[in-house]
Amino acid sequence: MKKLLLVVAGSAVLTAALASNAGSAQNGNGITTVGPHYNLNIIGVTKGKNPPLTGSDRHTIFVPLNTAANDPVPGADIWLTQGPFTVCDGNAFDAAFDCNGTQIAKQGAVFQLPCNTNITTAAGTTLVPCTTGATASYNVWARVVGTPGGSSTLTTCATEPITGVLVCSTKKAVFVRMKPNKFTNVTDALTSLVDANTLQTVALFQGGFLNFFWDYDNNGNKLLQLRFYLLP
Repeated sequence: MKKLLLVVAGSAVLTAALASNAGSAQNGNGITTVGPHYNLNIIGVTKGKNPPLTGSDRHTIFVPLNTAANDPVPGADIWLTQGPFTVCDGNAFDAAFDCNGTQIAKQGAVFQLPCNTNITTAAGTTLVPCTTGATASYNVWARVVGTPGGSSTLTTCATEPITGVLVCSTKKAVFVRMKPNKFTNVTDALTSLVDANTLQTVALFQGGFLNFFWDYDNNGNKLLQLRFYLLP
């Protein structure tokens, strides 16, 4: 079972993190949101990275090109902490460190992002919205680039604290490399967890859950591009 000591970040100003990526969506790429955005690239590689890849203003995370089904959730772990958009640890092949330099898991990358106030409640569920910590309203867009034929899935998961059971969202983001490689909106899948047991749509870092992470099950996708667009 995956275990993580989650250190919750306090409120933060997001403008600075997004300023360097301000701009409008390009015509024909599928994105309908415009304005300031944060870019994140998830890169699949055949050989694990040795450097820790922490403590810098990077926008990349390295994961296996093909993940093995060797744990309850078969994929690379991208642990999530609350705060302004930042890659805390870009190496999914070694120990996971948060933005304070604290080890929070035996293995995985770490990405920091605010709780999203712009999520849609899944049908038949009730919403558990943002109530604590850093928040923002934003959309998330994603596309795969590179050689056609690969596929991958991102799933939001967390631990139920009383039972210690791992809960993964029934809403997943599935990526298949095709032409043209347009962006699709994956906001709900990546910033909330739809719990089939409690019939709740839980915003990241809320609902009493601990140890939020994205499970990235990769089958040959070399580059997944994510863009986080801040809304007015």
